[in-house]
Amino acid sequence: MTEPKIFRPTIQTRFHIDYSLWERDGNDLRVDLKSHLCPEHQAKFAEMGDDTRIDWVDPDTAEVHQMDGLQYILTTHCSQQPEYLLQQTTLVDAVFRVFLANGNTPLTPVELAEKIGRPNQGNTIFKTIGGARVYKGMRPIVE
Repeated sequence: MTEPKIFRPTIQTRFHIDYSLWERDGNDLRVDLKSHLCPEHQAKFAEMGDDTRIDWVDPDTAEVHQMDGLQYILTTHCSQQPEYLLQQTTLVDAVFRVFLANGNTPLTPVELAEKIGRPNQGNTIFKTIGGARVYKGMRPIVE
């Protein structure tokens, strides 16, 4: 009988937000996402219903997709503000915001450190999101 192979991430492993973990653990992703809106959109989003959908056109394929209104605002406006990643936030929140800003494109801890303006903290990011505890659904991509 073959034993299951254990996956051990390294500093070169790419990570992403596994949104299914939020639902599985019974957490409300939308509550956390709202806390990452810029002040302008925190007020505007209060007027939008929780089920608001936006038509979004993929710039690469020109395909139209339905997108959650909250994620649309985060992706197209709030995450594009210069102070979005540089604000005084926790390391976990800063890394989470990178994934929100880049459409959840997988990145290594070193790439994440560069994005948040902390280029010497790749090892710290790896130890934080590569450990046994899962923060905000951020998990390694098993390739």
